[in-house]
Amino acid sequence: MDTLSQFLNRLGLARVAAMGVVAVLMLGFFAFLVMRASSPQLAPLYSGLSLDDSSAIVRELQSMGTPFELRGDGDTIMIPRDQITTVRMNLAGNGLPARGQVGYEIFDQQNTLGATSFVQNINNVRALEGELARTISSLARIKSARVHLVLPERELFRRERKDPTASIVVSVRGELSNGEIRAIQHLVGSAIEGLNPNKVSIIDDSGRLLASGATDGVDGMLTAEAQDRVVSLEERYRTRVEDMLANVLGAGRSRVQVSAELNLDRSTKTSERFDPDGQVVRSTQTRDNASNSSNGQTDAGVSVANELPGSTANGGAGNNSSDQQQNTEETTNYEISKTTETAVTEAGGIKKLSVAVVVDGRYTTDASGNSVYAPRDAAEIDQIKALVRSAIGFDEARGDQVEVVNMQFAERPDAQGPGSDGPGLFDFTRDDLINWAQMGVTLIISLALVFFVMRPLVKRVLAPEEKAPLALPQSAEIEPGLPAIPELPEEPVPPTAAPWVNGAKAMGEAQLETLKSVGQLVDENPKQAALIVRDWLSSNSNSAAA
Repeated sequence: MDTLSQFLNRLGLARVAAMGVVAVLMLGFFAFLVMRASSPQLAPLYSGLSLDDSSAIVRELQSMGTPFELRGDGDTIMIPRDQITTVRMNLAGNGLPARGQVGYEIFDQQNTLGATSFVQNINNVRALEGELARTISSLARIKSARVHLVLPERELFRRERKDPTASIVVSVRGELSNGEIRAIQHLVGSAIEGLNPNKVSIIDDSGRLLASGATDGVDGMLTAEAQDRVVSLEERYRTRVEDMLANVLGAGRSRVQVSAELNLDRSTKTSERFDPDGQVVRSTQTRDNASNSSNGQTDAGVSVANELPGSTANGGAGNNSSDQQQNTEETTNYEISKTTETAVTEAGGIKKLSVAVVVDGRYTTDASGNSVYAPRDAAEIDQIKALVRSAIGFDEARGDQVEVVNMQFAERPDAQGPGSDGPGLFDFTRDDLINWAQMGVTLIISLALVFFVMRPLVKRVLAPEEKAPLALPQSAEIEPGLPAIPELPEEPVPPTAAPWVNGAKAMGEAQLETLKSVGQLVDENPKQAALIVRDWLSSNSNSAAA
């Protein structure tokens, strides 16, 4: 203990305090690093939650014993990254997060015994709205959705029936395309009996009308579908030609633009043709008619014939005559060949295609290492044009046009292969960037602590202490090598005072000033003062022993 106390006395109070501060800072810094390395990395479990869902999820996490942290206004819950999948599966089994929506589980939570038909109908509508909202929210660009259904009931003894309608409010990430809007309309229309997709109105969270749903007609829908069809066709042809040219010329060495004109008219044509040469006997009818008539006389009467010269002698005795007729009628019916054709031409057929292709030239390196541009020859341009025509299904009778032009690009494209679009060495995820940012901030704090706090303290502790001279009164017995205390100026003694009083007063004042000087020197140099006192004590003990 004496050695430790001597060591501490030799160091001094300032150095001991500096060493304590440095030790505390070092321990705190290493404790922070250990806690930072041992604490689990938190990741968002869910974000954008309502207060009801957040409260229910917190209760489930507390029951499971999972550590969590609330951020924001309670709408974001953070848990350890390695437990996200398991916790989400457990919460999904409990129907969380519900996002303020009730699905078909409403029928499991209520007792249907004694419930009226009105209550059941309301619960059915609520369940349909909740299930549709959950399905729409599962889309990639949809953050949340609310669905309102109007399902009118058909009244008794009434022929007319009102069609159901639907209204949807969505919170989106970015902007929805026309195809995605129509997909939501058809999704809701297919899920509700008798609901026309054109009767579904959609607005976003900013109040923009995405689909009116106010008309029965299909004019607006057909126009939007036609535009999407044109854009999709142009994009498909452009991608096809660019991929082909990228394999031939290199990635980024060509630019392709396609303009498609579609026939949006839908027509139906019905024609009938008769073939006169294609006669077929359908039926034959034959009718035979025969008639027989006779005329005879037996009495010999006077007649003109008897009186004529040359008449028979026995003309008066009798005369017999007969008349026979036979008719044959034949009727033949023929069936003439007839061809009936009905041709339906759907809208969307390609009416005309126009393709513009710009290709870059060749780049070579000269002797000095500079890049030199060289245009492509006409034969190569003709080959590229032939490839483009084959890729788009060129039809000259349709009026298609293909133009291939060789021009130098403003910026030289990088010579990369077509397979260089995959993830590379420096493709990092968001989590990697966040971890590296945290590590960088920790490193900066560590360096600042070392250079601006610890380094000055250590330097001060290790720096040698400057020795100051110690002055003592001349009347005291000190070591021969120690400096003497400077004499104090003597104050004038009043002449009226007694000589011994003046001498005592002067001696007292001198001793007082000497004590003050010694105390000041001891405060400034406690180490040397302790050594001097120790030497005094040792010398007095030696003289007493002698």
